[in-house]
Amino acid sequence: MASKKKGSLSINSDNIFPIIKKWLYSDHDIFIREVISNACDAVTKLRKLTLIGEYEESDDVAYRIDVIASPSDKTLTFIDNGIGMTAGEVNEYINQIAFSGASDFLEKYKDKATDDQIIGHFGLGFYSTFMVADKVTINTLSYQKDAEPVFWECDGGTEYTMSTGDRDVHGTEITLYLNEDSYEFANEYRVKEVLEKYCSFMPEEIYFTNADAAKETDDEIIDADTVKDSDTNDAANEEADNADEEKNEEPKEKPINDTTPLWNKHPNDCTEDEYREFYRKVFLDFKEPLFWIHLNMDYPFNLKGILYFPKFNSEYDSLEGTIKLYNNQVFIADNIKEVIPEFLLLLKGVIDCPDLPLNVSRSALQNDGFVKKISDYITKKVADKLSGMFKTERESYEKYWDDLSPFIKFGCLKDNKFDEKMKDYILYKNLEGKYLTLSEYLEAGKEKYENTVFYTDDEKVQSQYINMFKEQDIDAVVLTHNIDTPFITHQEQKDDKIKFTRIDSDITNTFKEDVSEEELKETTDQLTETFKKALENDNLTVKVEKLKNTSISSMITLPEETRRMQDMMKMYSMGGAMDPSMFGGNGQTLVLNANNSLVKYILEHPDGENTKTVCAQLYDLALLAHAPLDAQAMTKFIARSNDILSFMTKE
Repeated sequence: MASKKKGSLSINSDNIFPIIKKWLYSDHDIFIREVISNACDAVTKLRKLTLIGEYEESDDVAYRIDVIASPSDKTLTFIDNGIGMTAGEVNEYINQIAFSGASDFLEKYKDKATDDQIIGHFGLGFYSTFMVADKVTINTLSYQKDAEPVFWECDGGTEYTMSTGDRDVHGTEITLYLNEDSYEFANEYRVKEVLEKYCSFMPEEIYFTNADAAKETDDEIIDADTVKDSDTNDAANEEADNADEEKNEEPKEKPINDTTPLWNKHPNDCTEDEYREFYRKVFLDFKEPLFWIHLNMDYPFNLKGILYFPKFNSEYDSLEGTIKLYNNQVFIADNIKEVIPEFLLLLKGVIDCPDLPLNVSRSALQNDGFVKKISDYITKKVADKLSGMFKTERESYEKYWDDLSPFIKFGCLKDNKFDEKMKDYILYKNLEGKYLTLSEYLEAGKEKYENTVFYTDDEKVQSQYINMFKEQDIDAVVLTHNIDTPFITHQEQKDDKIKFTRIDSDITNTFKEDVSEEELKETTDQLTETFKKALENDNLTVKVEKLKNTSISSMITLPEETRRMQDMMKMYSMGGAMDPSMFGGNGQTLVLNANNSLVKYILEHPDGENTKTVCAQLYDLALLAHAPLDAQAMTKFIARSNDILSFMTKE
């Protein structure tokens, strides 16, 4: 190219750059990903031409991409030794923005600054540089024989200049002259942060250089040479010689990226240490993952990845994972729900799918049924892994269950297909710490509780009830996680023959003597009147039973439906701790054991001097075995207990 050429970009509008700068990408740092992606493509193309014999490369070539930041010049430069461009290719790929109907495009989207509909296959990655640069230059040389270098320059308007460049090796050098609002991208640590975010696994080696720091090093070496030339003293010359040795050493330079990420390897070629090291590196999580699933699929679509099952926190609302989505090793985004089923977002992992239909900024997905197929495939692979573990490694499955349980139950609530695949592999830990499936629990207790599943959600608070169950050889399961309330409701809706009942929701016939309600009516009426009077609570509901265990004096029961409603209200922050005194009119029942000596005392001394104290104490003891007392009730209980002990120890 002997002459200098001027022209206008063929876009039929002067307003395209303001739109690109403001609306094309939601994250301005993404321009680094776009430019390096293009550089990777350029290198990959030249590799392929060499492979098929259309280009002969010298044996000592080392393909690479360099990113050079200059804080003093406020520039950021990208250099690759890939395929390069001829003047004709620059004119085709750079001077003509690669989409049709530009006027219609502008008219449609000019008033939609936050609209995600600006999508398509426009090839606008290069133009993202104008989000951060006042001026962009391209210095490029095609791999083609006898090609001339080309220099291109544009200040962000529609005017550009093209002339002969000075590049003497194939490839492309793009320099961004950063605008005032974007000087951060000349800062070494900021650029490295973005490179780590988007380019950690790109397929070509990427190297970063701080131009100012490199210049300082060169200046130090020059100064050392000057000292040596002056020949002032031996010590100075020795220092200069050392500097020469450092200068002549090969730079121990390392790329900032891993060009062969673990997910691209075959699972049989990966070691457990490699999986764990990859997990620590990518997620900065130094807790060991429980296990992982390596996805490797070529048909009907290309998908690779690794999903890790981390050790979950104890609270449902604190479950949080990260699924990183890649497209040909280029990072797209975290946790894209169109691809990753919602419940799998509790995991940590990477998924690389080159076939994803991305929008112009590669940051969101086109609405495509193909995406649903990918999501279904991932769900199936996870379910297959878990069910397979149950069938062939049940001991390991049980060992992991407490950590897996919230994830699996959440998946069953959120995904019907996952629920169907996992329904027979849900485990329940019983009172002895043994893990059982639902069918195993029901089969073991079919003589005593048929299709009822008894459970406790607090083994300490409900210890009195648990002891009653153990005395009668009745089993129960332990459900302590917040997700268990919606999950057991879900289980009941799937199978209306099954009923989950907390162990303190009612007194089963197994615990009672065979006495009719009519026989206890008079006793119930008398105790109800006495307790209401003593507690000054007209809403109190009292029930009298003759329990086989005479040491039990009083208990609280609350209907399962009422308790679940309260749990759901707490889960969704619709209320704080419940005041025990309000339960009397809210379904709660005080159960008194007519076989207990203290209850008999109240029956025999309804107006006795100590009756009011005994009634209050029995009521609070029943509440304590059911749920914690509120502050005021606990204060009264402690004071009353002290009074009782003082009375008992009087001489």
